[in-house]
Amino acid sequence: MEKPIQIRVKNMVCPRCVQAIKHILTDLAIDFRSVDLGVIDLDQHLNEKQHQALSQRLKEQGFEILESKNASLIQIIKNTLIHQIHHSEEILSTNYSEFLEQKLDQDYAQMSRLFSQVEGLTIEKYITRLKVEKAKEWILYDEKGMAEIAFLLGYSSAAYLSSLFKKETGMTPSQFKQNSGKRKNLDEL
Repeated sequence: MEKPIQIRVKNMVCPRCVQAIKHILTDLAIDFRSVDLGVIDLDQHLNEKQHQALSQRLKEQGFEILESKNASLIQIIKNTLIHQIHHSEEILSTNYSEFLEQKLDQDYAQMSRLFSQVEGLTIEKYITRLKVEKAKEWILYDEKGMAEIAFLLGYSSAAYLSSLFKKETGMTPSQFKQNSGKRKNLDEL
């Protein structure tokens, strides 16, 4: 089987996004091989009319086709981290820099420089934001205690996670829960 033609899509961060993209492709009668976080695999290239229609429909739903190689790499980094932190139950046995190097077969220092230049924050800061959002989810739904949340997110203690949480949100985890805190959409991080 031939290698698929890939279209990279910005802001595609959850399983619901995948379903929305599949629906758009079906509506536009565009045959696709698969749709996964941040990527659409096609068997053949789109003609100009199809590309414009897809781009327009995606924008209407808050998505965007990534045209540049750098923008695509940044979205791949984000989607890889979102998948690992929000959708995977696997606990990393390595640090995130090694994880990204292995997963994406890219030099971490180069990825980090590009990410910081384009996004205006480091990969580490982005990871912290993702982890805080995951902690918010568990706190709001009363699914786990702080010690377990800290462990699952790779932090040494509940106290460390609590101080990081306060630094990011301006409130402690218990204040957040009492105030029925708001979570951010992952594409806003």
